[in-house]
Amino acid sequence: MADGTFAVLMLILGLTDMGRNYCGTETGCLGKTDATPRFAISAGTVLERRADEASEVYFRYDLGHKRGPFGNAVGVSIGEHGETWIGFGTTYTLQAQGSPFFAELHSMPGIYFDNGGFDLGGPIEFRSGIELGYENRRGWRYGLSYDHRSNAGIYDDNPGIETVQLRVSIPTR
Repeated sequence: MADGTFAVLMLILGLTDMGRNYCGTETGCLGKTDATPRFAISAGTVLERRADEASEVYFRYDLGHKRGPFGNAVGVSIGEHGETWIGFGTTYTLQAQGSPFFAELHSMPGIYFDNGGFDLGGPIEFRSGIELGYENRRGWRYGLSYDHRSNAGIYDDNPGIETVQLRVSIPTR
């Protein structure tokens, strides 16, 4: 699953959820509703595949609204060798009513600066992945995330990288 699989899975699950639970409501299929805004920080490592193993820190802010079942987030990651990625995109969370466990998929296009670190083939890079975790009673989330970044073949060189990180997300209201 080291490609756009998570983005496709998010789209299929989200559109199915939207058709079943949102389209017949007062707000409509992509109606705007409130969501809990969250600030997240995660740290982990780039997996050794085509890139050398290296540390990465990732900051993300989930906006305080959803469109149908889809949320929005902005993120910034900084790698051990100065590599920087900045993006904005979509999230989709699966969490059974009353359960503290969740799964969240995300897909975020962004801009990548290799800054002398690992070259991903060009400045436009897509980040998609999954987080599995636990949410406590105060709304803090603790999770393990896995994601993939690549340019989806828009450049001749498309090495792609994967990261595994531990994440803490804190509600901001």
